[in-house]
Amino acid sequence: METVQEVLNDTNAKIQKSFEALKSQFGGLRTGKASPAMVDSIKVDYYGMPTPIKNLGTISTPEPRQIKITPFDPTVLDAVNKAIMAANIGVTPQSDGKVLRITVPELNEQRRKEIVKMAKTQAEAQKVAMRNVRRDANDAVKKLEKDKKISEDDMKQGLDRIQKATDDGIAKIDAELKAKEKEVMEV
Repeated sequence: METVQEVLNDTNAKIQKSFEALKSQFGGLRTGKASPAMVDSIKVDYYGMPTPIKNLGTISTPEPRQIKITPFDPTVLDAVNKAIMAANIGVTPQSDGKVLRITVPELNEQRRKEIVKMAKTQAEAQKVAMRNVRRDANDAVKKLEKDKKISEDDMKQGLDRIQKATDDGIAKIDAELKAKEKEVMEV
């Protein structure tokens, strides 16, 4: 990279990817409410290929505590059922021959606390990833200054802007964690 702006653009993109990864991870956490994200990433053995459920049918939530999976090909229903059971997400699907229905049970207090703990662990991992991005970006800017491609003032401004981008990303993670914690602990 030749300029501070290129380094900053790259840094912002990586920070955004970390945040999106966290949102995706949070989507898979069970909160007592039905969410298609709970089963989105489960892979089904479909003609010898591991295929995500979302590619094999429609996933909807007709009721707040129920997920409905309607496969495009009814012959894959048993394979989807087996994949959900094997994923061990704490739910048991019921089949009527055409549609799978998953009723999401109410969470007890202890399970809620475990889920919040998992969410905090995932959030901290993404914060570490953002700090690693910051470190790499700082090194790149310092190298530009060392190679005389930018001035010392440009380097200091670049480091400040990288720090601000990192702080903003971590603040977004904290806000997302707080919202998820509130959602999980809500009875």
